[in-house]
Amino acid sequence: MLSKRRRSERKAAAAARPPGQPNSLFGEILDWMLAPLLFLWPISIIVTHNVADNIANQPYDRALADSARVLARMVALHEGEVVVNFPAPPRALFRADQDDTLYYQVARPEGAVITGDGEIPRLPRPAHWLPEEVLFRDDIIQGEEVRIAYQFVLPPGGAADEVLLVQIAETRNKRSDLSSRVVTGVLLPQFAIIPLAVVLVWVGLTRGIAPLSRLQSLIRRRRPTDLSPIPPASVPEEVRPLIVAFNDMMARLEENLQAQQRFIADAAHQMRTPLTGLRMQTDLALLETDPELQRQSLRQIAESADRASHLINQLLSLARAEASFEKIYAVETVDLEAVVREVAQDIFPRALAKNIDLGVEGTGAPLPVEGNPVLLREMIKNLVDNAIKYTPRGGSVTARTRHAGAPILEVEDNGIGIPEADRERVFERFFRVLGSGVDGSGLGLPIVQEIAELHRAAVSLNPNPAGQGTIAQVVFPRSQLATQPPVGLGESLAQGE
Repeated sequence: MLSKRRRSERKAAAAARPPGQPNSLFGEILDWMLAPLLFLWPISIIVTHNVADNIANQPYDRALADSARVLARMVALHEGEVVVNFPAPPRALFRADQDDTLYYQVARPEGAVITGDGEIPRLPRPAHWLPEEVLFRDDIIQGEEVRIAYQFVLPPGGAADEVLLVQIAETRNKRSDLSSRVVTGVLLPQFAIIPLAVVLVWVGLTRGIAPLSRLQSLIRRRRPTDLSPIPPASVPEEVRPLIVAFNDMMARLEENLQAQQRFIADAAHQMRTPLTGLRMQTDLALLETDPELQRQSLRQIAESADRASHLINQLLSLARAEASFEKIYAVETVDLEAVVREVAQDIFPRALAKNIDLGVEGTGAPLPVEGNPVLLREMIKNLVDNAIKYTPRGGSVTARTRHAGAPILEVEDNGIGIPEADRERVFERFFRVLGSGVDGSGLGLPIVQEIAELHRAAVSLNPNPAGQGTIAQVVFPRSQLATQPPVGLGESLAQGE
């Protein structure tokens, strides 16, 4: 059953594969090794045939050249007439045989044939020639291809204008036969070598990709919960970068799973307390008969419900920040200064309720960063909300954007401040500074840090140089500063404006 299911899965994967995508690495390598071989084989045949022709021509050309020189030495002048003194019949003298037809000729280059066969085409006398030089050319006589050796000679005692053309022509039967034997001798072993090479390539590739098959079996045998890395040393060097990337992906998957598990555990732990309190306050309200005490219990239930709602929102924000940033949220260019102004306007009623002066200072020009506007808004909102929460009535909070080679976000307050020993711990989940007298979930700054890390930004908490309070600073990467905005005047959303 399992093998049938795996076969069906492989068939479904093959059917879903986009057209043109390679089916297998083995097939691709085999194609790229055999295709050039099959392409070069016809070229090898052509080259071998040309080489064989040259080899076959060499001995027969030497014999044909010797015959042309012998014929040239027989040419003489007798009483002003050109004569050719044959000591024997010409065919026997030039060693003619039954395989090829031999032709000879002595003629004037642009005149009549003195002796021999008139079928051989004549050539005009060149402007420059050497008496002992034998030249070769290919031609056709009576429909057959022939090889012709020829030279220009001057008979002894002859005038300069009595140059003669001596030619010996021979059909190419013996040459073709020798060339065919050479080609056959060279190419015949290739018919056995090429199939053997294909088999050896097949065997070699099969053994070469065997580690990939073992790796596939190793991964298939793993349990679904096993996300441990594969040792790179156990795989071939060529596959090692792939395994390193695979291990990195598995590590990120493990981090995501752990983040989900932490979120579920944290949410269950934190929601238990407010829900238990709500149940107890509801039970007490049901037991009260005094309307005033019942209203007081209902107010407490409403406040507890608000705190539970705030905690749920914080937990959802933390879960959203811990999710896979690249897959869930689109990255775009965001005007950081505009987002700060929008968040300040949304939170201004809360600052007004606490009689806190909430101000915004900016550069007076867009300050672009690359990120997700939803998460950036959540980060800024938590920073400003945290500052308002821990600033006493009548205090001041300022959200500031500036640039110093990189976009910088600062939220300054003159509140109770953070002890130096707790400045790192406040980024831990559910940690709250003792003695602050403020109710909180302990998730605001962890959310800020999580979102900042997603945007490759650095978060720090520094004491306010004015003497009281804290400055929360977020420095974005330098590469995200698209423009160099001019320094402008700050703007304040002052209390009562």
